[in-house]
Amino acid sequence: IAVANEKKCLVNILKVEKKTKDRNFHLHIAIAPTKLNDRYEWFLEKAVEIGIDEITPIICKNSERKVIKKDRMKKIIHAAVKQSLQAYVPKFNDAIALDTFLNQQKGSQKFIAHCEDEKNKKFLQDLVKPKNDVLILVGPEGDFTPKEIEKSINLDFIPISLGKNRLRTETAGVYITSLMTLI
Repeated sequence: IAVANEKKCLVNILKVEKKTKDRNFHLHIAIAPTKLNDRYEWFLEKAVEIGIDEITPIICKNSERKVIKKDRMKKIIHAAVKQSLQAYVPKFNDAIALDTFLNQQKGSQKFIAHCEDEKNKKFLQDLVKPKNDVLILVGPEGDFTPKEIEKSINLDFIPISLGKNRLRTETAGVYITSLMTLI
């Protein structure tokens, strides 16, 4: 500390350490807002604590909440970053209509988690290729519509299963985040 008094404090920086991320890929979850804000906030808090790089709220046909208070969500993210001693703050994007979002996505491994019974769905952990960026869609309460699922698949999103149990939106997001830390 160079100067310290009741009006100001000046410090000299002696050393700077740059922390690298623990994994070598970018995890992006595009997840529909939940009907109850506290459930979405819970997802944000836990996903950040576990380790996520980017979150995009997607507005789907079955979304019961169409408006997100971005400033509030960012506060929750910052608090979770501090609590979990993370070095990086995940990117939190503006809410966007699913159709618009789908048309903007290029590159990375793209997956869609939905509840429709499809025989060719595989488990996420069996499909993810290490060291490649990952984008996963998680639908609203009531799931994606068949048209939304079809459009996603036509744009090279791979349908995935998250197991036998049907998960709430926020639980699916946390499950995916924690699963990705093991890959």
